[in-house]
Amino acid sequence: MNLERLSAALGPAEVINGAPTEVTALAYDARTVNPGALFFCVPGRRADGHAFAAAAAARGAAALVVERPLPLPLPQLLVADARAAMPRAAVLFFGAPSRELAVAAITGTNGKTTSAFLLHAILEASGRRSGLLTNIERRVGGAARPTGLNTPEAIDLQRLLREMVAAGDRACVLEASSEAQVQGRLEGTSFAVLVFTNLTQDHLNFHGTMEAYFAAKAALFAQAERAVINVGGPFGARLAARLPDAVCFDADSEAIDGIGLRLRGRFNRENAIGAALAARALGIEEDAIRAGIESVAGVPGRFEAIDEGQRFVVLVDYAHTPEALERILAEARGLGDGRLTLVFGAGGDRDRSKRPRMGRAAAALADRAILTSDNPRGEDAEAIAAQVAAGAGRLELVLELDRRTAIEQALAEAGPGDVVVIAGRGAEPEQEFAGVKLPFDDREVARAALRRLVART
Repeated sequence: MNLERLSAALGPAEVINGAPTEVTALAYDARTVNPGALFFCVPGRRADGHAFAAAAAARGAAALVVERPLPLPLPQLLVADARAAMPRAAVLFFGAPSRELAVAAITGTNGKTTSAFLLHAILEASGRRSGLLTNIERRVGGAARPTGLNTPEAIDLQRLLREMVAAGDRACVLEASSEAQVQGRLEGTSFAVLVFTNLTQDHLNFHGTMEAYFAAKAALFAQAERAVINVGGPFGARLAARLPDAVCFDADSEAIDGIGLRLRGRFNRENAIGAALAARALGIEEDAIRAGIESVAGVPGRFEAIDEGQRFVVLVDYAHTPEALERILAEARGLGDGRLTLVFGAGGDRDRSKRPRMGRAAAALADRAILTSDNPRGEDAEAIAAQVAAGAGRLELVLELDRRTAIEQALAEAGPGDVVVIAGRGAEPEQEFAGVKLPFDDREVARAALRRLVART
């Protein structure tokens, strides 16, 4: 595509070192630049893309999108906001692929991934092969792709949608995060239907306030043809009041009555209802809705049972907010008649104000807890744990920052009829310390420990 055409799509942009240039790709990471690429110099939290412009040029970049002129002999499109320029360029470059797919998006604090898996299963059962974009699985044309952000960066998103169209997919189910909305990653993407699951405290490190968080979620509905809203909470009710044509539901709705739901819990009932109503909005028949929901035995890392023949229940779940922790513990309580033990922590470089509330949730619903590291990222794991512990009151709280040891200890001390919940990371395959990601899957660690325990009995 001609650079001049792309420049026009970015709005008023000064062209430096202007020359006829053919752009063959778009990139925002210098390591992915191929000859002919237009490289976007995006300032980030930890690094400034302008610092990598020379590396992009060395790899064959044809031109740059910059927020300040650089001393490089390449055409440069000078814009006020390089990140904001990405979705506009990407939608044009990849030919607005969301207009050729039925894009079904899921937004909310909790339940996005489970809802997405359920809706994807329904679409597949109906004969509509569909792409899938979540933080634990991506599928294009029926084939798995490497995972990444739950909502990809704008360039990656539009590329993936175009690849879905080319591969014969007729729809796409994706997670639409509030951070992606604020950063413009979803700009120019049309949603055939958008589902709102819920809104509880999280991501305030990014949004600042719950009102700003809600505003980001609500803004997504301007891009949706149809809306499906869980009104079981105050924010859902507020959103529905703004959207009189929305399809509304709560956990007591009868939308899936009679369907054999193998996923446990009231919250998974809500996810299934939202998926079923979204499918109906897309014109899916009832038989396919039933078949799709009944085909999903579980979602990786979401209330996932780990069974190696032990005489107690072990569950791994992604719950990393106070409300999600409360829900998962309440459901887990009914699965055994012994002690309920929780292994949990809180992520670093995220909303700190929720940490004491997570401690309070543990104190209210668990008999015992082992407080450990989650993904400390750039923070001190011990300091994070202290903030969580501040809310735990008199709960029997054991501090063990080595997550592997914490899991092994909880399992070793469990007895017949007990329930052990390992919360916070779900199916994540890596644990992050100070920018370094190390292989660590709670499920695999638990399985290995359980096999050793069972072998000794």
